Amino acid sequence: MSASILDGKYPAKAHCAAVAAHLLKQNSAITSGLLYLESGKSRLHEDSPFRQRRPFFYLTGCQLPDSYLTYDLSSKKLTLFIPPLDPAEVLWSGLPLSPEEAKQQFDVDEVRTTDTLTAAISPDTTVYTIAHQLSQKFPGTVNTELLHIAIDECRAIKDEYEVALIRRANEITAEAHHAVMRAIKTAKNERELMAVYLAECIKRGAPTQAYTGIFGSGRAAATLHYIKNDAPLTGLNLLLDAGAELREYASDVTRTFPINGNFTKESREIYDTVLQMQKECLDMCKPGNNWEDVHVHAHKVAIDRLLHLGILKGDKDEILAKRTSCAFLPHGLGHYLGMDTHDTGGHPNYKDEDKMFMYLRKRGPLPVGAVITVEPGIYFCEFIIRPYLNDPEHAKFINEEVLEKYWDVGGVRIEDNVLITSSGHENLTSAIKEVSEMERLINGE
Repeated sequence: MSASILDGKYPAKAHCAAVAAHLLKQNSAITSGLLYLESGKSRLHEDSPFRQRRPFFYLTGCQLPDSYLTYDLSSKKLTLFIPPLDPAEVLWSGLPLSPEEAKQQFDVDEVRTTDTLTAAISPDTTVYTIAHQLSQKFPGTVNTELLHIAIDECRAIKDEYEVALIRRANEITAEAHHAVMRAIKTAKNERELMAVYLAECIKRGAPTQAYTGIFGSGRAAATLHYIKNDAPLTGLNLLLDAGAELREYASDVTRTFPINGNFTKESREIYDTVLQMQKECLDMCKPGNNWEDVHVHAHKVAIDRLLHLGILKGDKDEILAKRTSCAFLPHGLGHYLGMDTHDTGGHPNYKDEDKMFMYLRKRGPLPVGAVITVEPGIYFCEFIIRPYLNDPEHAKFINEEVLEKYWDVGGVRIEDNVLITSSGHENLTSAIKEVSEMERLINGE
């Protein structure tokens, strides 16, 4: 199904129509005007590779630099403007895409060259655009307040084409994660495993990554965004957080598994805790459910399990109320996923004074069509936990003698990408996570 969907054109005109409808929702007085966006610019003298501006791609499906789009709100006509042929550029880069070829490739009504752009925009037209992506000057009215909001909100709900891209990116990512599991017993350092992972993604058609991966071994697994990825493989486990990108759409997957092929007693206890947290939170991924409630449930499961292990002590309701569990789960349960790894439309509140919610990147109910990550974790990071141990209000809930047995576990995180459906959810992530399956794969059984 995904392959057949992806054989078609990226649904640019449908996205334009949705954004236009959202504009009218924001301001019912709008009756006409022109949506206008610019692509990213050529970066011949910069080290970073070209990445298309997300709003531009969302409304065109076009990855060309130095291009423009207009969408007429009255006629619903989408026009793409691409660079004209430059003989000098052909020498270096070959023949560019022609307007005729572009019309066949992209879901647009017309393709013109950029040298006709100015003449194509009437001075009487109200232009809706994004301020920080605007290089042209227009003689008429220019509104820079509404378009970005409309695009961000529309991007939060994925259509079948976008879901197919994310699903395929997850399939490639899963195979790359499995390749790392097969290689981990013979690898000497994190760098080798990163190479194995990237090679598998490239081989399967996804040379671009959604973000810099995390290949953290031992206690480095407790660093949430560890990016050194060059240390010798030491300690008990590897935390692998890496996701391929496919045609601008991201996957975001985390697995944690034993370096020598078998979990230790303490590592298995924490892994089983996190897996239970995730499974119960996945069961709550249904339309209309509040994401804050799912996040709090992850903490409740963590508290129950850590009390059972003796790492925490005292009353579980009081531990939750005092937010002591944030010493072990300091980040949010998950975030929207799409063209950006931390995608738009989640309405986070980073100024929230409640430490349990200040890093939660999605707030409010889960809508049908959203893709969200579910990524609980338990971490034994001294820089986070020590301040809690030094605070009598929290220290009374933590058994430091038992805690000493778990520092080498480092951190455990399990992360899947989930589509919210009308009947519940669909897990788009196929990377294995059951202990028996991972240990068999690592040990070549």
